[in-house]
Amino acid sequence: MIPSIKELVFFPSWTAGREGYAARIHEVFQKYLADQGLRLTEQRRHIVDFLLHAEQHVMMSDIYQALRSKGIGKVTVFRTLKMLEECRLAERVTSPGGRAKFEIKFERPHHDHLICMECGRIREVQWPDVEKIQEKTCKGLGFTPLWHRHEVFGRCEACQSKRTEKGFQQ
Repeated sequence: MIPSIKELVFFPSWTAGREGYAARIHEVFQKYLADQGLRLTEQRRHIVDFLLHAEQHVMMSDIYQALRSKGIGKVTVFRTLKMLEECRLAERVTSPGGRAKFEIKFERPHHDHLICMECGRIREVQWPDVEKIQEKTCKGLGFTPLWHRHEVFGRCEACQSKRTEKGFQQ
């Protein structure tokens, strides 16, 4: 992870900061787990809190490395991420190497991702014009979309500049 870059930028407007958002996520996850006959353990809470406080999209290994000193194993991280996806609290984003990165997505405004193949930075973007074209196309074809995501792979501005300085072709 690159600690100095904030990748996660789109949050619901109703939240009372991250604390208000975190309380809502915990509440929804706890209800989901109870409906499954499970409980929100301290280990699951730590994993959710890690995701909630992340400034970037994170890999399972990032979570494991950060929390293993608290006695949280890889399997617990894997299963918790799977549950968070199942209850639609978290979503996968593809990293340049094809590995999954995660973000909390619950009630966040729809956004897509620009993914730099060089440095791995993920930038969240919103494209109202693209959304309108999708809606119009789907309606014209009698297609009802359930969900979608766009992930555009390329080079960020900083990596393009570095390549130009080194004399590489774009």
